[in-house]
Amino acid sequence: MPQITVTVDGKAIATDESTIKDIIKNKRTIAARVNGNLVDLSFPLADGLAIETIDMESDEGVHLIRHSTSHIMAEAVKLLFPDARPTIGPSTQDGFYYDFDRDDSFSLEDLEKIEKKMQELIELDAPFVRKEMKKDEAVSFFKEKDEPYKVEIINDLGDEGEKVSLYEQGSFVDLCRGPHVPSTGYIKAFKLLSVAGAYWRGDERNKMLQRIYGTAFSTPKALKVYLNFIEEAKKRDHRKIGKELELFMQSDEIGPGMIVYMPKGGRLRTLIEDFEKKIHFKKGYDIVYGPSILRGKLWETSGHMDNYKENMYFTEVDNQIYGIKPMNCLSHILIYKSKMRSYRDLPLRYFELGNVTRHEKSGVIHGLMRTRQFTQDDAHIFCRPDQLIDEITAIIDMVEEVMAVFKFEYEMEISTRPGKSIGSDQDWEMATNALIDALKKKGLPFDINEGDGAFYGPKIDVKIKDAIGRSWQCATIQCDFSLPERFEMSFIGADGEKHAPVMLHRVILGSIERFIGVLIEHYAGAFPVWIAPVQAVVMCITDAQAEYASLVADTLRNNEVRVELDTRNEKIGYKIREARLQKVPYMIVVGDREMQDNTVAVRERSGDQRVMKLEEFISIVKDAEPVI
Repeated sequence: MPQITVTVDGKAIATDESTIKDIIKNKRTIAARVNGNLVDLSFPLADGLAIETIDMESDEGVHLIRHSTSHIMAEAVKLLFPDARPTIGPSTQDGFYYDFDRDDSFSLEDLEKIEKKMQELIELDAPFVRKEMKKDEAVSFFKEKDEPYKVEIINDLGDEGEKVSLYEQGSFVDLCRGPHVPSTGYIKAFKLLSVAGAYWRGDERNKMLQRIYGTAFSTPKALKVYLNFIEEAKKRDHRKIGKELELFMQSDEIGPGMIVYMPKGGRLRTLIEDFEKKIHFKKGYDIVYGPSILRGKLWETSGHMDNYKENMYFTEVDNQIYGIKPMNCLSHILIYKSKMRSYRDLPLRYFELGNVTRHEKSGVIHGLMRTRQFTQDDAHIFCRPDQLIDEITAIIDMVEEVMAVFKFEYEMEISTRPGKSIGSDQDWEMATNALIDALKKKGLPFDINEGDGAFYGPKIDVKIKDAIGRSWQCATIQCDFSLPERFEMSFIGADGEKHAPVMLHRVILGSIERFIGVLIEHYAGAFPVWIAPVQAVVMCITDAQAEYASLVADTLRNNEVRVELDTRNEKIGYKIREARLQKVPYMIVVGDREMQDNTVAVRERSGDQRVMKLEEFISIVKDAEPVI
């Protein structure tokens, strides 16, 4: 090959080699980027190529490692279980998975066998080899291998004359765009985690497959850190803690994705909602309520029928179609339209703790985090265009204030126009710029999340971080020029003419269910005193103090302290241990001395203990409440 010149990470190199791998000496490099595209190291060199190397510990590098590991897992599965038909196996944010069609279920023992076989394949250091075939040839190839899912994917790709790429390592060949690591030996640390059911292509009408989850990292140390994180997350699982603390339940008799709050959970939810009402009154919002079902015509006008129908439930009443609301905005629009508005009336801020229902696929339903019915702290602000930036800024101020109360750190991102949307390009540009300008005015950093806005407008998404570093989306601020136009909303301006208002959709906590789930996992069930469903348990040492313990409990209740009374004939150590398991902030122990001195022995769940007058304890509890 004649000598050519290429650029590698900004440095010009003269070479007569034929592939990228031939000129890269760094063993940490596992792939490259050429002209903006990720490619294998086997990519052929050409004069003038600008090459950017991909390090194994970079985000892209770890992504490739995980994707390649999923292929190795699929090969191991096919060797051990020849009847298993592979479907797809992508990398994910935390690892990878591969879906298989197999009559028998994979067991945990099977995962151990698969891991062992994977390790054998890794030690063989077989190269990942990219091949290209015409579509019709690839269809014949996979039909011969009895892999109908691959055939279906190929048939959906486009023209028959087009080529598709395949990757081969060892005995396994997969349909894949790539790229991959150079060989199986590049995989240094992996772990298979679990097996779950998953519908083919996420469609409940399709066959249920078996999904094997795993993860992989560039080093054993990074894998160990992640596995420790997984164990900590299991301890904090809100479904486990919710059951132990008797906060909420779910029932197959009711249906998937539906939450039943038990007494303590109902108390927790009420405390959060009361806090929300107070802060909204303070910020100038009016509390409103709307019905759960609305005529189908309204959903047609709003654009939901065309853009959100698959996520909604419908029913027929008196031969008319009604939609069960997935959002609260339409009732608020009708409140605005109930009379003529002047520019002096604006902004109007309507707040509703509204119950909404969305058709979430069964495969994504997860405890409180993803439900089919939930309550949103939904508000809609109708303002003049000249008020828009100030209103967005005020919402951001409110987000900051609320997150400070719950002690959450957070990040912000702007989600832009999705492929399926309504409204003009001009309106989308104005709305997006308004959100950007408000964040810049606040001096807050933000990322851009391309194409993830709502169908009617761009949005600011606020993602909070929990105690172990996971991100959860809660607050959202959406800017909407489209719905006011569709519903012919107007106000009379200073010039006496009609003008269209701007509509802001926003939530602060988002789904109350999800937020409670995040709180449970963030605090591992040990809630701050002000939202603890039970703030104290009063317990007597012997029956002789039962009457005094009851008097203490009554006094606390009369002072709005959430208290339980334990006068059972059990040892005091047992009572304390049980209260600690219930994550109760305070255990109030009364014995003969406390009864004689008219005091209480207050034991914190941390173990600290001191004796005080009951009035002092009441003050401690009251001082824990946030100032609004």
